[in-house]
Amino acid sequence: MRIISGKYKGKRLTAPKKLPVRPTTDMAKEGLFNILNNIYNFSSISVIDLFAGTGNISYEFASRGTKDITAVDLHYACLGYIKNIANELEFPIQTIKSDVYSYLDKALHKADIIFADPPYDFTEEQFLKIAELVFAKELLAPNGVLIIEHSKYTSLEKSEHFSSSRKYGGSVFSFFEQQ
Repeated sequence: MRIISGKYKGKRLTAPKKLPVRPTTDMAKEGLFNILNNIYNFSSISVIDLFAGTGNISYEFASRGTKDITAVDLHYACLGYIKNIANELEFPIQTIKSDVYSYLDKALHKADIIFADPPYDFTEEQFLKIAELVFAKELLAPNGVLIIEHSKYTSLEKSEHFSSSRKYGGSVFSFFEQQ
Protein backbone atom coordinates (compact mmCIF):
# COMPACT_ATOMS: atom_id res chain seq x y z
CA MET A 1 0.00 0.00 0.00
CA ARG A 2 1.14 3.55 -0.55
CA ILE A 3 0.17 7.04 0.49
CA ILE A 4 -1.35 8.77 -2.54
CA SER A 5 -0.91 12.45 -1.67
CA GLY A 6 0.15 15.00 0.91
CA LYS A 7 3.32 15.24 2.96
CA TYR A 8 4.21 11.56 2.46
CA LYS A 9 3.01 11.25 -1.16
CA GLY A 10 4.38 8.06 -2.73
CA LYS A 11 5.54 6.50 0.55
CA ARG A 12 5.13 2.73 0.47
CA LEU A 13 4.06 0.91 3.60
CA THR A 14 4.19 -2.85 4.05
CA ALA A 15 1.86 -4.31 6.64
CA PRO A 16 2.68 -7.62 8.31
CA LYS A 17 1.15 -10.54 6.41
CA LYS A 18 -0.48 -11.91 9.57
CA LEU A 19 -2.97 -9.04 9.89
CA PRO A 20 -6.61 -10.01 9.15
CA VAL A 21 -7.12 -7.23 6.59
CA ARG A 22 -7.98 -6.31 3.00
CA PRO A 23 -6.57 -2.80 2.45
CA THR A 24 -8.42 -0.42 0.14
CA THR A 25 -6.74 -0.49 -3.27
CA ASP A 26 -4.71 2.51 -4.39
CA MET A 27 -7.06 3.05 -7.35
CA ALA A 28 -10.16 3.09 -5.14
CA LYS A 29 -8.46 5.25 -2.50
CA GLU A 30 -7.35 7.77 -5.12
CA GLY A 31 -10.89 7.99 -6.50
CA LEU A 32 -12.34 8.49 -3.02
CA PHE A 33 -9.89 11.22 -2.10
CA ASN A 34 -10.46 13.02 -5.39
CA ILE A 35 -14.13 13.30 -4.37
CA LEU A 36 -13.37 14.36 -0.79
CA ASN A 37 -10.71 16.86 -1.86
CA ASN A 38 -13.40 18.87 -3.64
CA ILE A 39 -15.60 19.03 -0.53
CA TYR A 40 -13.33 19.29 2.51
CA ASN A 41 -10.33 21.23 3.76
CA PHE A 42 -8.48 18.27 5.27
CA SER A 43 -6.63 20.36 7.86
CA SER A 44 -9.88 21.44 9.54
CA ILE A 45 -11.87 18.20 9.74
CA SER A 46 -12.15 15.27 12.10
CA VAL A 47 -12.21 11.67 10.92
CA ILE A 48 -13.24 8.35 12.45
CA ASP A 49 -11.83 5.30 10.63
CA LEU A 50 -13.91 2.21 11.53
CA PHE A 51 -12.52 -1.28 10.91
CA ALA A 52 -9.22 0.59 10.48
CA GLY A 53 -7.16 -2.53 9.69
CA THR A 54 -3.75 -1.40 8.44
CA GLY A 55 -4.63 2.28 8.92
CA ASN A 56 -4.43 2.87 5.16
CA ILE A 57 -7.26 5.47 5.14
CA SER A 58 -6.10 7.14 8.36
CA TYR A 59 -2.59 7.62 6.93
CA GLU A 60 -4.00 9.22 3.80
CA PHE A 61 -5.98 11.76 5.85
CA ALA A 62 -2.97 12.42 8.11
CA SER A 63 -0.61 12.91 5.16
CA ARG A 64 -3.06 15.51 3.82
CA GLY A 65 -3.04 17.45 7.09
CA THR A 66 -5.98 16.11 9.10
CA LYS A 67 -5.18 16.59 12.80
CA ASP A 68 -8.09 14.74 14.45
CA ILE A 69 -8.17 11.07 13.43
CA THR A 70 -9.56 8.17 15.43
CA ALA A 71 -8.85 4.63 14.19
CA VAL A 72 -11.10 1.91 15.61
CA ASP A 73 -10.38 -1.80 15.26
CA LEU A 74 -10.85 -4.94 17.33
CA HIS A 75 -7.45 -6.51 16.62
CA TYR A 76 -4.42 -5.67 18.78
CA ALA A 77 -1.99 -6.41 15.94
CA CYS A 78 -3.74 -3.96 13.61
CA LEU A 79 -3.74 -1.24 16.26
CA GLY A 80 -0.10 -1.93 17.08
CA TYR A 81 0.84 -1.52 13.42
CA ILE A 82 -1.15 1.73 13.17
CA LYS A 83 0.51 3.09 16.33
CA ASN A 84 3.97 2.23 15.00
CA ILE A 85 3.40 3.95 11.66
CA ALA A 86 1.72 6.94 13.34
CA ASN A 87 4.73 7.35 15.65
CA GLU A 88 7.24 6.90 12.83
CA LEU A 89 5.54 9.47 10.59
CA GLU A 90 4.33 11.71 13.45
CA PHE A 91 0.69 11.29 12.46
CA PRO A 92 -2.01 12.44 14.93
CA ILE A 93 -3.93 9.15 14.99
CA GLN A 94 -5.66 8.01 18.17
CA THR A 95 -6.30 4.26 18.24
CA ILE A 96 -9.19 2.59 20.02
CA LYS A 97 -9.54 -1.17 20.50
CA SER A 98 -13.22 -1.92 20.24
CA ASP A 99 -15.90 -3.76 18.39
CA VAL A 100 -17.20 -1.13 15.97
CA TYR A 101 -20.84 -1.53 16.97
CA SER A 102 -19.98 -1.10 20.67
CA TYR A 103 -17.83 1.92 19.85
CA LEU A 104 -20.63 3.57 17.85
CA ASP A 105 -23.17 2.82 20.56
CA LYS A 106 -21.04 4.61 23.19
CA ALA A 107 -19.20 7.24 21.14
CA LEU A 108 -19.55 10.89 22.07
CA HIS A 109 -17.10 12.21 19.48
CA LYS A 110 -18.64 13.75 16.33
CA ALA A 111 -16.70 13.68 13.08
CA ASP A 112 -16.92 15.33 9.69
CA ILE A 113 -16.10 12.05 7.96
CA ILE A 114 -16.75 8.57 9.28
CA PHE A 115 -15.21 5.91 7.07
CA ALA A 116 -16.06 2.23 7.53
CA ASP A 117 -14.37 -0.66 5.72
CA PRO A 118 -15.92 -3.78 7.24
CA PRO A 119 -15.30 -7.28 5.91
CA TYR A 120 -16.88 -7.70 2.49
CA ASP A 121 -18.69 -10.85 3.66
CA PHE A 122 -20.87 -8.86 6.07
CA THR A 123 -24.60 -9.23 5.52
CA GLU A 124 -26.56 -6.27 4.22
CA GLU A 125 -28.03 -5.90 7.73
CA GLN A 126 -24.55 -5.69 9.29
CA PHE A 127 -23.55 -2.95 6.84
CA LEU A 128 -26.79 -1.01 7.35
CA LYS A 129 -26.49 -1.26 11.14
CA ILE A 130 -23.37 0.91 10.89
CA ALA A 131 -25.39 3.67 9.21
CA GLU A 132 -28.28 3.24 11.64
CA LEU A 133 -25.99 3.70 14.66
CA VAL A 134 -24.10 6.67 13.18
CA PHE A 135 -27.34 8.55 12.53
CA ALA A 136 -29.20 7.42 15.66
CA LYS A 137 -26.28 8.57 17.83
CA GLU A 138 -25.85 11.78 15.76
CA LEU A 139 -22.12 11.15 15.31
CA LEU A 140 -21.69 13.26 12.17
CA ALA A 141 -20.86 16.94 12.39
CA PRO A 142 -23.06 19.31 10.32
CA ASN A 143 -22.52 18.54 6.61
CA GLY A 144 -20.67 15.37 7.58
CA VAL A 145 -20.63 12.15 5.61
CA LEU A 146 -20.51 8.44 6.40
CA ILE A 147 -18.70 6.39 3.77
CA ILE A 148 -18.98 2.61 3.79
CA GLU A 149 -16.71 0.54 1.55
CA HIS A 150 -18.20 -2.72 0.33
CA SER A 151 -18.22 -5.26 -2.48
CA LYS A 152 -19.92 -4.50 -5.77
CA TYR A 153 -22.26 -7.38 -4.92
CA THR A 154 -23.77 -5.50 -1.97
CA SER A 155 -26.28 -2.66 -2.27
CA LEU A 156 -26.91 -0.26 0.61
CA GLU A 157 -29.44 1.97 -1.13
CA LYS A 158 -32.21 0.87 1.29
CA SER A 159 -30.90 3.19 4.00
CA GLU A 160 -32.89 6.41 4.37
CA HIS A 161 -29.56 8.23 4.65
CA PHE A 162 -28.03 6.80 1.46
CA SER A 163 -27.07 9.58 -0.96
CA SER A 164 -24.83 8.07 -3.65
CA SER A 165 -22.20 5.46 -4.47
CA ARG A 166 -19.04 5.20 -6.55
CA LYS A 167 -17.62 1.98 -7.94
CA TYR A 168 -13.89 1.30 -8.36
CA GLY A 169 -13.21 -2.20 -9.67
CA GLY A 170 -14.72 -4.67 -7.22
CA SER A 171 -15.10 -2.03 -4.50
CA VAL A 172 -17.92 0.43 -3.93
CA PHE A 173 -18.02 3.48 -1.67
CA SER A 174 -21.56 4.25 -0.48
CA PHE A 175 -22.12 7.75 0.89
CA PHE A 176 -24.66 8.53 3.60
CA GLU A 177 -25.76 11.98 4.76
CA GLN A 178 -28.31 13.50 7.11
CA GLN A 179 -31.42 14.03 4.96
